[in-house]
Amino acid sequence: MTGHVSPSAQFHLAQFNVGTLHFPLDDPRAADFVARLEPVNALADSAPGFVWRLTEDGQPDATGMRPAGEDVIINYSVWESAEALWDFVYRSPHLETMRRRREWFQRHVDAHLVMWWIPAGYVPTVEEALERLALLRGQGPSPRAFTFASSYTAEEAAGVEPAAR
Repeated sequence: MTGHVSPSAQFHLAQFNVGTLHFPLDDPRAADFVARLEPVNALADSAPGFVWRLTEDGQPDATGMRPAGEDVIINYSVWESAEALWDFVYRSPHLETMRRRREWFQRHVDAHLVMWWIPAGYVPTVEEALERLALLRGQGPSPRAFTFASSYTAEEAAGVEPAAR
């Protein structure tokens, strides 16, 4: 006899965000942000519910990757649940970096964060993340591309998502 596995146990939450820099990362005015990268990434890596984060080959992070523009850095990670991601972002020392983000990043008019559910074990691509961000910006929140303020459950997404690539 096989037990029922809820869709949420079969899915993880991917999150992708972009930040348009006020200054290049080697500018002294960005030094406090750069100094926070390693400790914040280590905090994420050890956070409950953390699954994966994008890093550039041979680098500890993805700040050198610029698929969204030369002055735009990306952050991309996968979490077991929306609650785990929320706790890391807003209930950990990461919050202090969030509070200071306007010192280092321009305010975005368009959505700068997108989330979506993926099959557990699947590693999403940067191209997929850019597509999801474009979908959110173009059509608004849906089970395929959403934010914390307009979120959807894995169960809701399972009803509309095509099979993983």
